[in-house]
Amino acid sequence: MRIRSLGVIDDAVVELSPGFTAVTGETGAGKTMVVTSLGLLLGGRADAALVRIGARNAVVEGRIAVPEGSPAVVRAEEAGAELDEGTLLVSRTVSAEGRSRAHLGGRSVPVGLLAELADDLVAVHGQSDQQGLLKLSRQRQALDRYAGYAVAVPLGKYAEAYKRLRAVTAELEEITTRARERAQEADLLRFGLEEIAAVEPRAGEDTELAEEAERLGHAEALASAAAVAHAALAGNPEDPEGVDAGTLVAGAQRALEAVRAHDPALAALTDRIGEIGILLRDVAGELAGYADDLDADPLRLAAVEERRAALTALTRKYGEDVAEVLAWAERSAARLGELEGDDERIGELTAERDALRSELGALAQELSEARAEAGERFAAAVTEELASLAMPHARVSFDIRQTEDPDGVEVNGRTVAYGPSGVDEVELLLAPHPGAPPRPIAKGASGGELSRVMLAVEVVFAGTDPVPTYLFDEVDAGVGGKAAVEIGRRLARLAKKAQVVVVTHLPQVAAFADRQLLVEKTDDGSVTRSGVKVLEGEDRVRELSRMLAGQENSETARAHAEELLAAARADA
Repeated sequence: MRIRSLGVIDDAVVELSPGFTAVTGETGAGKTMVVTSLGLLLGGRADAALVRIGARNAVVEGRIAVPEGSPAVVRAEEAGAELDEGTLLVSRTVSAEGRSRAHLGGRSVPVGLLAELADDLVAVHGQSDQQGLLKLSRQRQALDRYAGYAVAVPLGKYAEAYKRLRAVTAELEEITTRARERAQEADLLRFGLEEIAAVEPRAGEDTELAEEAERLGHAEALASAAAVAHAALAGNPEDPEGVDAGTLVAGAQRALEAVRAHDPALAALTDRIGEIGILLRDVAGELAGYADDLDADPLRLAAVEERRAALTALTRKYGEDVAEVLAWAERSAARLGELEGDDERIGELTAERDALRSELGALAQELSEARAEAGERFAAAVTEELASLAMPHARVSFDIRQTEDPDGVEVNGRTVAYGPSGVDEVELLLAPHPGAPPRPIAKGASGGELSRVMLAVEVVFAGTDPVPTYLFDEVDAGVGGKAAVEIGRRLARLAKKAQVVVVTHLPQVAAFADRQLLVEKTDDGSVTRSGVKVLEGEDRVRELSRMLAGQENSETARAHAEELLAAARADA
């Protein structure tokens, strides 16, 4: 990793080797910034306070080796990232204003993607994670993770049934609690549908009636105008001497017919006049028919207006026109069908709810049995690890219990509370020595014991659900003496299966590391490129002496440091 302008670190490069790397240094030298940097690369929360005072932004860049074909590689390639000879280039920038950007394999990506990859690449543990292990939900998750498919399969089925039960229950409650409102809605819809059915409107009827009312209201004027127009076109029988358009056009055609043979142009005009005569006779005939058919009956006009009034009463309530009224009726009939089917629906939902509760109870029982079996194995494995961590008489166990609840599901003849993860409350218990009753680790473990339980749990996980890298940030706090040596030894064994990075203040732990990095400040209080260096030979002895006695040149401390290194090499 390259770290720039992050906390006390000005510009430094941290090279993490395979195996076990220990990061040491004086308190406040910036060791935790190494952990913070890795956390940022893995999608951790950005904070403007991390940016070095006076800098525009903090930048962390890293090169992470990823196993070919791993889920992390697949997810990265889906995001458009490019691998560089089996490694991913990752960078994270945090501005002084708190804005954050992430890049993966040369592509800008959401920070959340880095967090997704982290689950498959690195397990980070610090003192805050120890506190997280005290939560019952985290303890249940740890057990489920250890159990693997034995729990994951029934838990997946349980989660689906639980989700469906929640949906069915919510719908059932909505129907029953709103019964009065739904009944009122049904009455209103029923009234409206009956009112529309009584009128029996037809689509487009309102337009047709409006046109008919307009025609009937002006029948006399229309008839008079049609008669005058007919007389002008076809003549008036009562005035045989009168001149009409038809007679004039016929005369014009006769005058041209005598000479049309002498000029084709005139012949064409004659034909057109003939067409006009035909058209005049057609129009005159239609005008005569129109006048004969025109109904000037005032009773019909009254009937039309009455019908229009009935339609208007509907359009005032249910739509702008008859088409919208009919559409409202169609929608309302469908909705009324839903409301009137509530009783039947309530019966269906109640039956489905009861069936789901029964199914949920059976799945919860299967889940509990799988957890109980995995809990015994998990506890035995952690207990065995604790024996290797200077806690030979400690015993770890799981208390898997359920809470009675009359509104719960039936499991093994008991009605118990249930939730999205089952019916079990899982609690990790610790008996630190013979004769001590098992107590919750939140109450029965000291800080040092909790650190060792945490490490034991992670070592057990490494054998069942391994990740390539483990990062421990002072999980050895509160530990000393022989226990510290055993922690160092156990971390070295874990490093044979994965990369292990430990930020520590204990020389007994650092002595077991394959590589030791020293973080130290310059005189101005910053960490520069030269401030993170690999310790070898005499330099490593000097740092272990400082960690042992606070004195780099103490002969006694040097001898002890050399003894620690020799013991660690012999153990390897």
